[in-house]
Amino acid sequence: MNDFGTGTQTVVLILFTTLVTLTLLMCVLAGSDRDDLTDFYTGYRSLTPLKNGLAIAGDYISAATVLSTTGIIALAGYDGYVLAVSTALSLVLLMFLLAEPLRNVGSFTMGDVLARNMPGRATRIASCAVTLSATLPFLVVQLSGAGSLLTFILGLPHVAGARTTCIVLVGSLMIIYAALGGIKGTALIQMIKIVLLLGTSAAVAVLVLNRFDWNPEAVLRAARQGSGAGPAFFQQGLQLGTSAVDRLDFASLQITVILGAACLPHITMRLYSARDVPAVRRSMSWAVGTVTTFCLLVIIMGTGAAALVGSRFITAADPHGRASVLMLSRALGDGPGSVGTTVLYAAMAGTVFITLLSSVAGMTLAAASSLAHDLFAHAVRRGRAAPRTEMTVAAWTSVAVGIAAIALSVLVQNWDVAVLTTLAICIGASAVAPALTYSLFWRGFTRTGLLASLYGGAACALVLMAFSKAVSGTPAAVFPHADFHWFPMQSTGLVSVPFGYLAGWLGSRLEHRRRAAHSQESRRLYEESEARLLAAAE
Repeated sequence: MNDFGTGTQTVVLILFTTLVTLTLLMCVLAGSDRDDLTDFYTGYRSLTPLKNGLAIAGDYISAATVLSTTGIIALAGYDGYVLAVSTALSLVLLMFLLAEPLRNVGSFTMGDVLARNMPGRATRIASCAVTLSATLPFLVVQLSGAGSLLTFILGLPHVAGARTTCIVLVGSLMIIYAALGGIKGTALIQMIKIVLLLGTSAAVAVLVLNRFDWNPEAVLRAARQGSGAGPAFFQQGLQLGTSAVDRLDFASLQITVILGAACLPHITMRLYSARDVPAVRRSMSWAVGTVTTFCLLVIIMGTGAAALVGSRFITAADPHGRASVLMLSRALGDGPGSVGTTVLYAAMAGTVFITLLSSVAGMTLAAASSLAHDLFAHAVRRGRAAPRTEMTVAAWTSVAVGIAAIALSVLVQNWDVAVLTTLAICIGASAVAPALTYSLFWRGFTRTGLLASLYGGAACALVLMAFSKAVSGTPAAVFPHADFHWFPMQSTGLVSVPFGYLAGWLGSRLEHRRRAAHSQESRRLYEESEARLLAAAE
């Protein structure tokens, strides 16, 4: 529990109730026609570049970015700074490399992009499987974190019952947003979220700088002292270590984030709702500008948390520092119970809450869309499903995905599931990124190569992560008292990303050779048949 009085908790609860009521009402009003697939999946592509750019930025900035990255900066300094920069660079890479081609060939889901040149049930099933494997871990992390975070924000006892109630509450709301709102409804929630997030974060950053008389050097000196790490706060190694393997692990993590974060299906889904290529270009410009600005604010807030709160108090509340931004908002006020502290803390808490809701709603919609459109409409019904039937399936799959995520989150609420965020991004970098880049830019890419890159990249990331030191073998692992790890890193990208690309290339080359051999055999049989016919005629 936090040390705020009932007055502050009442203000926070009223703000939460108001935000939920307003966003639910807006989501329902903006919801799609029940019989129109284009409306549900793309909103008739009616969003302006500014609105779509804000929606992309809102989907991209998850609660993990807000809370975990700020906490890593507050506790690990340099490592967190690089992570924030890598987060922004990933969206820049999407803008320059994939955004326009994806808009040109995509319709509703990633499966539509991949099936353009390689149609068939196998492509659709693989696309759906990888979409679920990338989004479901993220959902579990967000919901599991929501339980612990909301108990802290609302001052509830940090017991299983309270956390379970918070998980079920957030999960139920995310189901409603995804099932009723469609792409337009969730886009509206993302726009509200990103505006609130930028405004609140900017206010906190300004207060941090003002506290140190707008002297960045003074902020950095105080952060170095508050971190307890001294000069090491501005050197690589506080998060993962300083050995040679740890440095490789650090590089692996940054490569994974840059290649994988923006390729996740709930991000690329937003590109299909742009009207045309110029619109998607302008949308991405708005999104990149917004995310870059926010990452700068995160750096200021994380550094401010180290300077004004201190690592000792941050880790006492949460060993991973996820409560640091809330503790910072409390430290910037005039003390518990004051008007300024109450307003700032309530604003930040409300922003974090709406960030949690919008993040899980977007991921749920992406998973449900792939299940309904790729698996049901194309793999099961072979493209003959009626629009109304597919819409009904999309709504019910939103419920199914939400229930599954809630159940898993309740089961693992006492575990440290932050590793699932890394897993989801590793799957994005190792399976989704190779499949998309090969499909869009290599004419020699084949169905065998596609399936090899999707299944091979995802399987490689899953296996390496399961036997990594992030899961067992270290005190900070998911299972700290067990040791079955043989992979020495916490991020799989250094191995799984090349494996995904290599699997796609090898699969395509093997299929080309098989086709060539089959063609030669067919030609030989034809020539033998012709020779026999000529001999018989003579």
